[in-house]
Amino acid sequence: MLLRIWALVIKEFLSLVRDKKSRFVLIGPPLIQLLVFGYASTFDLNHIPYAIFNEDVGFASRQLVARFEGAPSFEKAHVLTQEKEIGPIIDKQEVLMVIHIPIDFTKNLLNHQSASLQIIIDGRNSNTATLALNYANNIVLNFNQFWANTYQWGTTPSELIVRPWFNTNLLSRWFIVPGIVSLLTLVITLLVTGLSVAREREQGTFDQLLVTPFTPTEILIGKALPGLIIGALEGFLIVILAIYWFKVPFVGSIIALAIGLFLFLLAAIGIGLMISSLSLTQQQGLLGVFLFLVPSIILSGFATPIANMPLLVQKLTLINPMRYFLIIVRGVFLQGDRVIDLWPQFWPLALIALFTMTIATWLFRHRI
Repeated sequence: MLLRIWALVIKEFLSLVRDKKSRFVLIGPPLIQLLVFGYASTFDLNHIPYAIFNEDVGFASRQLVARFEGAPSFEKAHVLTQEKEIGPIIDKQEVLMVIHIPIDFTKNLLNHQSASLQIIIDGRNSNTATLALNYANNIVLNFNQFWANTYQWGTTPSELIVRPWFNTNLLSRWFIVPGIVSLLTLVITLLVTGLSVAREREQGTFDQLLVTPFTPTEILIGKALPGLIIGALEGFLIVILAIYWFKVPFVGSIIALAIGLFLFLLAAIGIGLMISSLSLTQQQGLLGVFLFLVPSIILSGFATPIANMPLLVQKLTLINPMRYFLIIVRGVFLQGDRVIDLWPQFWPLALIALFTMTIATWLFRHRI
């Protein structure tokens, strides 16, 4: 059985290599898209969840907090009581920003001394962090102006200390390039598997395949393995380019990334084989791939934060495998995530992979 499946895998690879269009699809577009996205993509911000850590009991800190609470772009998600609570809520992406008001904030202002204010920002999405910082800066500057006019200050009363988390220099490339790993891996895997059965039908070789000793299960495995191998190679190639070409730090576990990539590829292969089983021609397969690909990218959090989407759409993203792999790859690159940290992403991805492969197997058998 294994020899027959291996022979079918070799046949699939030879079909891809001998076809000039397939060779170009596997090599050209991923490199071009990596360069385009890596150098040109930017994102916007519509929603800023934040936490307040106010150690001061004076009225000045309450005035400043009220300004953030009244700002339409900000939404208070947590009120912290201890400094050790800051790290976990940023690590889990529960908030984008933490506002820390020291215990002597009001006292210093009343004594006409400069008062410090710390704002800690999640820097994984540098463009979002920069916009959030600008909004916070405006609020603090308005507070400064109000305090200076009210209490006849001649200088700026408060001092803003900003500390980006995970992305100290707020480089957009550190956020964009890891996301491209999932994007291009999905594109290539869907194209390889989504056109495999349709290509056989269009070329008239699928009937010849059915009269061979291969069982439907062996044929399905033989069609799936090339997509798994090519997707894994493409994924790790892009990871290497991200690290050594774009200089994105890789501080997490390579094992966690490998597990996430494997589960993501299984889910993508299942979707690709579903599309290919339903398609009679390569054109239909290609349309099916892009019909799935576009909403998958939009609903993954790659271009716009999921938190900004309507609640119904946010629930719809839960069945999108790219959503989970994006969190995995960015967590491994920027946060130093390990296998145990990413377990909440692994098990939904595994369920999606199991479901898509099961449906693909059922469709493949019935379409034969």
